[in-house]
Amino acid sequence: MRNAALAVLLVLATSLHAAPLQKAAFAAGCFWCAEAAFQDLPGVVDVVSGYTGGSVPHPTYEQVSAGGTGHREAVEITFDPAKITYGQLLDVFWRNIDPTDPAGQFCDKGQQYLAAIYVRDDAQRQLAELSLRNAKKRFGYVFTDILPAGPFYRAEEYHQDYYKKNPFRYHFYRAGCKRDERLKEVWGRR
Repeated sequence: MRNAALAVLLVLATSLHAAPLQKAAFAAGCFWCAEAAFQDLPGVVDVVSGYTGGSVPHPTYEQVSAGGTGHREAVEITFDPAKITYGQLLDVFWRNIDPTDPAGQFCDKGQQYLAAIYVRDDAQRQLAELSLRNAKKRFGYVFTDILPAGPFYRAEEYHQDYYKKNPFRYHFYRAGCKRDERLKEVWGRR
């Protein structure tokens, strides 16, 4: 009995000192595809599709996809830094975009589909800048912004977990955009 009580106290003490969950935000073109890339990673608690970087409060998909609001389709990731690092999330981000495309991502073109890393603090900024320098070494030129994180607006519910709710449409879209083909050209085999 005494050992069980000590074990419970040890678990409680350890959980009190556990690092708090953190957030990261990335624009990687289509948020359906970005959500699918991050969702099942160990240490990722939640991935939300949405809009960030613009000037219109609570924009709709129609407003953002038409352009002109300044928002980009993005994902906001809640993660446990004890299980996955921000640097590891950056690696996944880079491997799921074409950083050499100045017009958007894959078949989605326009400002609302440009790639970006939204940083929340100096630590994220330093890691993001390091990852950008590494990408520039590899490609010579990169069209990916590092921007301060601002308000993130959750997209409409039908966009959340779209790849799970509508797998046929999702895969048709992804194949039609030749996303995986282009990723292999840019990054090689995974």
